[in-house]
Amino acid sequence: MKVWERAHALTLAIYRSTAQFPDQEKYGLVAQMRRAAASIPTNIAEGCGRESQNELNRYLQIAAGSASEIEYQLLLARDLKYLPLDTYKNLSSEIIEIRRMILAYTKKLKNNS
Repeated sequence: MKVWERAHALTLAIYRSTAQFPDQEKYGLVAQMRRAAASIPTNIAEGCGRESQNELNRYLQIAAGSASEIEYQLLLARDLKYLPLDTYKNLSSEIIEIRRMILAYTKKLKNNS
């Protein structure tokens, strides 16, 4: 799935970007951002492995929630000066697009049921 591929690529980018954060954030913002980012492709994959569209839809909603979570965390990291502005803009626009794709897929599932 295209959305899973993009979410996976975003997760890798988040891991790379947070590697440069201050050491005191290792168990704080770094851990939160990595967990939220990894939650997106993880929940998409888990939902696709389920037996019903209702279950898939539930996991897609969780993935969309994680996308919203990482969107805020990116803003926080930018405001704390942990992320350069260009990195923030790139990651932020990608997470917005991924969330849009998840919501479009959810809507498609509802229309097909």
